[in-house]
Amino acid sequence: MQTRRALLLAAGVTTLLSQESEPPIRLPRKIRLAIIGFDGHPGEILGQLRRLPDVELAAYAVDGSDPQTLASSLKNASVQQAKRYDEYAPMLEREKLDVVAVCNNDGRRTRAILACAAKGLHVISEKPLALNRPDLTAVKQAYSHSGLRLSMLLPMRFDPEYLALKSIVESGEIGEVAQITGQKSYQLGPRPDWQKQRASYGSTVLWIGAHMIDLMRHCSGREMVEVAGYQSHVAFPAIGAMENVTAAVYKLDNGGVATLHMDYLRPDAAPAHGDDRLRLAGTQGIAEYMADLGVVVVTGKSKPHQLTPLPAKKSVFLDFLESVYLGKPQTLTTADIYRVNEITIVTHEASIEHRFKVI
Repeated sequence: MQTRRALLLAAGVTTLLSQESEPPIRLPRKIRLAIIGFDGHPGEILGQLRRLPDVELAAYAVDGSDPQTLASSLKNASVQQAKRYDEYAPMLEREKLDVVAVCNNDGRRTRAILACAAKGLHVISEKPLALNRPDLTAVKQAYSHSGLRLSMLLPMRFDPEYLALKSIVESGEIGEVAQITGQKSYQLGPRPDWQKQRASYGSTVLWIGAHMIDLMRHCSGREMVEVAGYQSHVAFPAIGAMENVTAAVYKLDNGGVATLHMDYLRPDAAPAHGDDRLRLAGTQGIAEYMADLGVVVVTGKSKPHQLTPLPAKKSVFLDFLESVYLGKPQTLTTADIYRVNEITIVTHEASIEHRFKVI
């Protein structure tokens, strides 16, 4: 059975093939890129390099990467041509770099981001930026007055389905969003060792919650202001400290309610690794996305119908580079990144403290 990591890397290969017919994106000068670690979404970086003739993957640091993910990444032609380091400190010291993609495990990430900031480097990071509030504050301080740019790998907000949901809400078709329901359900599959340990994993809320928290805010236009939640581990002793069930309820800024439930209980026999869903209920209608049904809209003026065609897929990495080097507005703003991290950390705290918390 393919793991999510293998599927993401395979998706990167598919993206490379589809980009052969897409025009290259030229930047004003040559950009030297490095990668720290290959856990999470390195395919979001590697999958775009063919469209970026001015970006050179100059070096990478293994930095404790899961062996399976590393082996898959080493098959990439750009990685094969880059200089290898076991740790990132000597790489940052010796290489002349412009941008670093930080894709190491959750427990190592903040230190790597701060090390890049100290070297004056732009960073696009795996999520979350930090596992706790002090570390997030340190990242904010490092990038607040430095003139450096920071982004985070939240690729789902650039997918056609969620671009469509955001457009529907902005059009006013479903009115004011008053309830949001988010779901992430994954097959468990083999898990890397770092996800089985609290110090390197953090929690399931911290690891995958940021994706749907970002989508719930971004697509609905609403803000989360209070949260209560749970996360737990039921059966499956082989996954160590990793939670496999979570649920959170949020109060919205307009008095509405949002819920987010996530699990690693999707059966191996399911047709796809993940089952992500987002439902936005407004005062004049409902818009929702499910993989089996696509984007479906129903209002007081229209029966349920599937929305087609959907917007074209975009890229979080291209969004970042075009903002830094071409001056284009960044879709995923620094304020959004920090807010998503704040909400994710407070949701994690509420889940382990078993009490309501203001965000």
